[in-house]
Amino acid sequence: MRAFLAIAVLAAAASAKIYFYEPFDNMDKWVQSEAKSDLGKFVLSSGDVFTGDKAINQGMKTSENAKFYAASAEIDGDGVSNEGKNLVVSLSVKHEQGLDCGGGYIKIGPKMDAKGFNGDTDYFLMFGPDQCGYTKKVHAIFGSYKTKGNNLLWKKEPRYPDDKLTHVYTIVIKPDNTYELFIDQESKESGSLEADWPFLKAKEIDDPEDKKPSDWVDEPQMDDPEDKKPEDWDNEPEKIPDAEAKKPEDWDAEDDGEWEPPMVPNPKYKGAWAPKRIPNPAYKGPFKPKQIANPEYEADDKLYMARSPLKFVGIDVWQVKAGSIFDNIIIGDDLAEVNAIIDKTWKATKDAEKEAHDNANKKEEAPAAAADEAKADEDDKEDL
Repeated sequence: MRAFLAIAVLAAAASAKIYFYEPFDNMDKWVQSEAKSDLGKFVLSSGDVFTGDKAINQGMKTSENAKFYAASAEIDGDGVSNEGKNLVVSLSVKHEQGLDCGGGYIKIGPKMDAKGFNGDTDYFLMFGPDQCGYTKKVHAIFGSYKTKGNNLLWKKEPRYPDDKLTHVYTIVIKPDNTYELFIDQESKESGSLEADWPFLKAKEIDDPEDKKPSDWVDEPQMDDPEDKKPEDWDNEPEKIPDAEAKKPEDWDAEDDGEWEPPMVPNPKYKGAWAPKRIPNPAYKGPFKPKQIANPEYEADDKLYMARSPLKFVGIDVWQVKAGSIFDNIIIGDDLAEVNAIIDKTWKATKDAEKEAHDNANKKEEAPAAAADEAKADEDDKEDL
């Protein structure tokens, strides 16, 4: 079924605007990087629990713990140019192992040496789920904007579904410099590229010539000039002799000196007096210099656009606990066409997958529940 779907999609690519589709019927397209000698091994797998349709659930799985992984596939033809049109990038990832620290994202970028693919390789977009410590978020990082290595982090940090099921992540980057993120075909984030990534310098900056006036009042409260210290305020000392203290019976005044009780805090002591605070009628608020146009700001109406044709899709991740399964990686320029593939793969099997996982969990829980019940019965017998 998947092989037929892949052939149908690729045959219709000219009209459907699907530039790249990887269903992982095999790993023939994928080149293992040789940038490191001990990179982890990818294997084909449907996972330990799947829907019954092993082919649809099959993907490329990380198989070794505490490893870096790096492999890539070439995009056929002249590559992908998204000038003047949408760029739609989608992938499904299943963290069946329960991801604790590691990545589940892909990278897409210009032509490069597949054997040398590594974390320093230039890319246009890094996209997908990632966990580091307690932070679980979907990455969307634009790489090497104008300068090599100038990788721009998303200011937003949407969370990904924290379970062991397959989930689909799709981003649409639009030629009006806006974007939209979908998780499992539901819109989760959207906005402006310029506002949500640090592509450009600020349009306006503080005027360096605008200084705070000497008479500017930025204290919101002041001492009440009508509040006077009471005359008896300082009548009580801070400490007084402890009335409960008794001179030790063995106290020798000749050797030890005249006995005096220890000093203790005086409960009647009022502390240092301060007038009560009232709103300051002269308060003007925090001083803010006026804004002026930033001479370093340069508008760019093509933030959305890959500067070079996109020629590769790569997986370059670190995982402490292996077991993530990557599947159905799609690049196109039409969300409806991408969703049509998602409908026939993830959506067609998601309910069955959840049921399979629920049943597997019940089987795992059953022995523990039986053991607890047996222990409870044994305790009841002992009580008799």
